[in-house]
Amino acid sequence: MRATDPITGEIIDSAVKLHKRLGPGLLESVYEALLARDLERRGLRVERQKRVRFEFDGLVFDEGLRVDLLVEDIVVVELKSADQFAPVHWRQLLTYLRLLHLPVGLLINFGAPTLKDGLRRVLNDFHPSVPSVSPCDTFPFSRPGEEPAPTTSASRTTGRTTRGSAR
Repeated sequence: MRATDPITGEIIDSAVKLHKRLGPGLLESVYEALLARDLERRGLRVERQKRVRFEFDGLVFDEGLRVDLLVEDIVVVELKSADQFAPVHWRQLLTYLRLLHLPVGLLINFGAPTLKDGLRRVLNDFHPSVPSVSPCDTFPFSRPGEEPAPTTSASRTTGRTTRGSAR
């Protein structure tokens, strides 16, 4: 298994360059196709619109979720093309990470004026066996439904959501 930081670094670099060239305003599917192609050119294995089968409480869901991009079978990339992130976007990616048992995902909003404002790295640090940790603890929300508070580089070591580059 490859380390995630070099992979997320390549994804972020590619996304930033793509956003600088095209800017905001296109459909999510356009950014998805172009980002996937660039990542493949960089030698990364990419699956688009990956349907994921999972089981929960004895029920099997053959098409229960679909991730925008799955890179190297270890990084989930969820793309948006909206004015800003909504709290449900964070929760959606975290749920994908938990169900897939993957450590890291990137939430990329190509609709933001700059990708600095439209990029979040989400770490799956939820441990259900530890009673003091709840899903709300995973993100730095003040209250449910609020935008996350700005984070610092120190948050990267705590397993919280981080802004900007993973490098």
